[in-house]
Amino acid sequence: MRRMVHPTLKLMLLLLMLLGLVSILVNASSIQSDFGHCDRVVKRWAFSSLDQEIKEDRHTLRDLLFFLHVPRTGGRTYFHCFLKKLYNNLECPRSYDKLRFDPSKPKCRLLVTHDDYSMMSKLPSQRTSVVTILRNPVDRVFSTYEFSIEVAARFLLHPNLSSVIQMSERLRSKTRGVSTLDIWPWKYLVPWMREDLFARVAGLTNNSYLAESHEVRHCVQKYKILGNHVLQVAKNRLDNMLYVGLTEEHKESATMFANVVGAQVISQLRASNTSMKSVSKKKSEQSPSFLDSDPDNNDHQNSSSDQNAGQLASNEDDEATKENMTVEDLMKAYEGCIPSLRKTQAARRTSSLKRISPANFSKEERLQVPEMLLEQIRSLNHLDLELYKYAQEIFEKRRKHTMEKLVTAEMWESMLNNSYSGVLWKVFPLVMTIILLFCLFVLFVNARRRTSKVKI
Repeated sequence: MRRMVHPTLKLMLLLLMLLGLVSILVNASSIQSDFGHCDRVVKRWAFSSLDQEIKEDRHTLRDLLFFLHVPRTGGRTYFHCFLKKLYNNLECPRSYDKLRFDPSKPKCRLLVTHDDYSMMSKLPSQRTSVVTILRNPVDRVFSTYEFSIEVAARFLLHPNLSSVIQMSERLRSKTRGVSTLDIWPWKYLVPWMREDLFARVAGLTNNSYLAESHEVRHCVQKYKILGNHVLQVAKNRLDNMLYVGLTEEHKESATMFANVVGAQVISQLRASNTSMKSVSKKKSEQSPSFLDSDPDNNDHQNSSSDQNAGQLASNEDDEATKENMTVEDLMKAYEGCIPSLRKTQAARRTSSLKRISPANFSKEERLQVPEMLLEQIRSLNHLDLELYKYAQEIFEKRRKHTMEKLVTAEMWESMLNNSYSGVLWKVFPLVMTIILLFCLFVLFVNARRRTSKVKI
């Protein structure tokens, strides 16, 4: 016997179907609306961030050099072995998360920070040159992981996590500078690794000076197709940088840095020192005598001058060294600096990893990572991989350009030296002939005088 469905039940089923259909349509509309919102947000940011034209003077060093130090790219070596030697006493105060200095001050000529490119919104863009180093994103992920564990392991000398946190807070309250634990991603990744060794807790984020950056990043992560707009902005910024180096091309990158950046810094500092000396000389000539000064102030004046004498002498020695420095001297200093810096870093790493032995991070160990995991890393960092490929193209073009300039300069120098030596060889016989004729003339005159005296 066939059972009849109650009309009320039929109505309820129909209503449920309609509600389901409406829900699907609303969700589709919501997704479309959300994508439209993200599309507008990302495009608006990209348009405002994109330089419409590549700057003509991008290869010319400006007043302020901003070293955009991407973590785990070898930038520490450049800072200690290149920039500190060039910009002694001219480095801006360390800054991260917020601006801690006035970039318009004359003693602020070099800014080195792990901040992202949004720092440029706080700097005088027309007076600022940007340099950076990029690394293969897969290797940088490994290096980031290894460094996080290394730093976290330093805290294992404490008996428990509470002791670690208390010590970290005490260090932060005492030091005015920026520590590793203030910088993204270490700010979150190191505690993650540190606490994972104790209790397994995790977290990650980023920092930026631009309010819309978090929304842009969220949209790009949600809709990968929008990442192309961000990639174009990043490529444009690389195009307009004074220098782009590659971690994997270490020697060539260092040579190019010395010839592109170092040479201009040396030239700029020479011009600045010459100008300052000229102004100082004029002031000293125009300054009145201090013979009529208050005798009660003599002791204070003498003590102040004695106190400043050492500092002034030291500064003068530094400036003199910079004035006489050449690109070749800079490269020699760099090559001499690297071994000691690497030795210090290796010793610190070994000491840290002893606490979690048998941890062993090496290139050989990285080769053991499964291909599936490598593919996942590449997928998650696909925009970085595209940007890195573009950086390789820029590097190769600029390397060729730099080498051509160096070869041309050497050719001109050789030609000038050869022509100078050629002129000398041509002039030398003529000069000797003239000298010989002059000697003969003197002898002839003296002989005539003696003959005339004898006749008389």
